Amino acid sequence: MTHVSTDLSRRRMLLGGAVLGAGTLLTACTSNEEKPTGAASAQNTAAAGGGNAAPGKSVTIGFSAPAADHGWIRAITDNAKKQAGTYSDVKLVQVDAGKDAPAQVAALQTLIQQKPDAIVLLPQDGAQLTAAGKAAMQAGIPVINLDREFSDAGASRLLIKGDNYGMGVAAGTYIGTKLKGKTDAVIAEIAGIDSLPLTQERSRGFKEALATFGLRVTNRVAAQFTVQSGQDVTANLLQAASKIDAIWNHDDDQGVGVLAAIKQTGRKEFFMVGGAGSLDAMEHIKAGDTPLECTVTYPPSMAASAMSLARLIAQGKGLSDLVELQVPKQIVLASETITKENVDKYLPLGFRS
Repeated sequence: MTHVSTDLSRRRMLLGGAVLGAGTLLTACTSNEEKPTGAASAQNTAAAGGGNAAPGKSVTIGFSAPAADHGWIRAITDNAKKQAGTYSDVKLVQVDAGKDAPAQVAALQTLIQQKPDAIVLLPQDGAQLTAAGKAAMQAGIPVINLDREFSDAGASRLLIKGDNYGMGVAAGTYIGTKLKGKTDAVIAEIAGIDSLPLTQERSRGFKEALATFGLRVTNRVAAQFTVQSGQDVTANLLQAASKIDAIWNHDDDQGVGVLAAIKQTGRKEFFMVGGAGSLDAMEHIKAGDTPLECTVTYPPSMAASAMSLARLIAQGKGLSDLVELQVPKQIVLASETITKENVDKYLPLGFRS
C-alpha cells in the first residue's frame, strides 16, 4: 500500500523539481564567471529576494477567518497567529468574521478603513466575499485569499489553497488500488458542503480517479464539516446500504461523527479513507482500531505560509528561492497520502479535531 503514497508524492514533486533544476542550471551557467560587484550584486540579491528573514519595514497585516469551532479552522487561526508572532516587523490585526458572510463583509469594511498593509482572508464563502476582496484591492491593500476561492481573481493579490482536486485523486487512487479488479465494489462518499467549489473539486477528483480503475461512487451523501452532521448522514448512509466496500470521508473533523455512527452499527466489512490530516485520524490509523486506515492531507499550515507571503508582499519582496521579483499569484499545496506505514512522519503536523 505504501507505493500509492510514494507514486503520488513523486508526481507532485515534478514541478518543484523543475524549479530546482532551473536554479541548478543558472548556477552551472554562471559558476565560471566573475562574481558581480556593486549595483549588479545588489540587483541579483533583490531578484532572488534574499534576506527575507531579517527584519524589514514594519507592516500591519489584517486577518479574518470563520470562528474556530472546527478543528481545521482552529488550526488555520493558530498557524496564522503563531507565524505572525515570529516577525518583529509584523503587527497582526485580527477581526471577527462573525457567523456568516454578511457579518464578515461588515468586519472587513471596518478593517479596510484602518488601511493595513495587507489582509489575509479565509472567507466564510468565497463568492459572497469577492466584492469585499475587490474593495480592499481597489483601496491599495493586497489581499491574500486563503483556501476558499473568490469568484473573481482580481479580488486578491495571491491565492493560496490546498489541492482539493488532488485530495479526491489521492483518495480515489488509494481505494482503487485496494479494490482493483472488483468492478462491482460498493464505494460510498461522504462529502462536505456541496455548495462550496472545494467540495465539488474533491468529488470530481475522486470520481475521475476511481474511473481509471473501472470503479464508481455508488452511494453519496453530504455533511456540513461538523461532527454532528457527519454522524447524522453516516447513520442514514449505513441504513440505506447494507453492504459497503470502501468509504471516503472528505473531512477528518466531520469524520469524528462518521466513526461514531460506524461504531454504533458495529459494521466492519469496509475500510475508510479520511481527509485533511487531523491528529485524531492519524492516531486511529496508527492504532488500527477503526475502519479508518488512510487519510489525505489538506494542511492548515497554509495559513502560516499566507502570513509569511503577506509580509513579503507588503514589504515589496519576492521569494528567496525564485528569480522573479514578486511573490507568485497562486500557490497550491500538494495533498499527501497518510497510511500506517508513514503516519509517524506526519503526526507532528496533525491538528486536533
